[in-house]
Amino acid sequence: MAQLGWIAGLAVMIIFASISMYTYNLIADCYRYPDPVSGKRNYTYMQAVNVYLGGTMHVFCGAVLYGKLAGVTIGYTITSSISLVAIKKAICFHQKGHDAYCKFSNNPYMIGFGIGQVLLSQIPNFHKLTWLSTIAAATSFGYAFIGSGLSLATVIAGKGQPTSLYGNKIGPDLSESDKVWKVFSALGNIALASSFATVIYDIMDTLKSYPPECKQMKKANVLGITLMTILFLLCGGLGYAAFGHNTPGNILTGFGFYEPFWLVALGNVFIVVHMVGAYQVMAQPLFRVIEMGANMAWPRSDFINKGYPLKIGSLTCNINFFRLIWRTIYVVVATVIAMAMPFFNEFLALLGAVGFWPLIVFFPVQMHIEQKQIKKTSLKWFVLQILSFACFLVTVTAAVGSVRGISKNINKYKIFMYKQ
Repeated sequence: MAQLGWIAGLAVMIIFASISMYTYNLIADCYRYPDPVSGKRNYTYMQAVNVYLGGTMHVFCGAVLYGKLAGVTIGYTITSSISLVAIKKAICFHQKGHDAYCKFSNNPYMIGFGIGQVLLSQIPNFHKLTWLSTIAAATSFGYAFIGSGLSLATVIAGKGQPTSLYGNKIGPDLSESDKVWKVFSALGNIALASSFATVIYDIMDTLKSYPPECKQMKKANVLGITLMTILFLLCGGLGYAAFGHNTPGNILTGFGFYEPFWLVALGNVFIVVHMVGAYQVMAQPLFRVIEMGANMAWPRSDFINKGYPLKIGSLTCNINFFRLIWRTIYVVVATVIAMAMPFFNEFLALLGAVGFWPLIVFFPVQMHIEQKQIKKTSLKWFVLQILSFACFLVTVTAAVGSVRGISKNINKYKIFMYKQ
């Protein structure tokens, strides 16, 4: 919001939400082939792309989809560690004063988060994650309302900072080119919010076939995106009103607030819990595709396919050695990569930019055209292509802005440096 200002900031968030709502519903309609109600199920997003668009698009989709899912899990590791450090900082500032030296390394917290994810990653599949995803969703409301409430209190107290209809003003501290790059990067951050389209089919797999899954999912899409957009508008708008052009990327970790310290700490606890659940929501489709591929390649291998019951008190777990080793290696690698990166806003913006057009717009639009047999000369076909091309331009500009931000940070920081 600080980069775009009131007019463009609010408009862009609403436009992105509207596009996402439309294309998510197209994705839901393509869950079955060829008929959205009575056709054969497509159990993954990639499978739907393969059925509707063919093998070449299937490969392209897989590269983008699973690359983004892997990147998002890395981003969640970084974000969670920043919030864990923010909790420690909140206590430190409260005890020693706001000018105290309260800087800590993020790396131990990333390692701790990674250990937790190694354990949670042994949950066999998406169906067993209902309790965790429910908790994650609930905590997202918690930290959003805390951040919004603290921002509103700042504005009511008359401590709000100057804002602008058009974002940060060009001047001695901000060149025209820097303004453009930051706007591009901001678009990528907003695009990242449209990341759950890739797990829609995993969610639909948990639904009963009546009423039709597509109808149930469409209602969930409308409700979920509407609530998500309201939260973003509240957090973004109130945060901008409170801090103006100096609004931090995360108002709970950037220490726009010091007191009440317990509320700031609680907000960050909610963020961490949300990241724990969201990590698994994004990682499970990636785990599944590798394990399905291994099962198809070696169907008789006990190492890959056989489960061994393990009793821990009254709890019985089913241990599969391939799942145990492969998922552990994945989490370890993701954690090491996260520790190697001394920045995260630009990284998240790049993920959002790269995934937005192909996964959220291009594939859903093309599958819809194939499903409904829309003629190339028709008005609807032209409108859909214009929408796709416009979103492609947004993706390119956002990606360029994010890459520039990453390149500047690479020159500023060292790999694996302690984050403070």
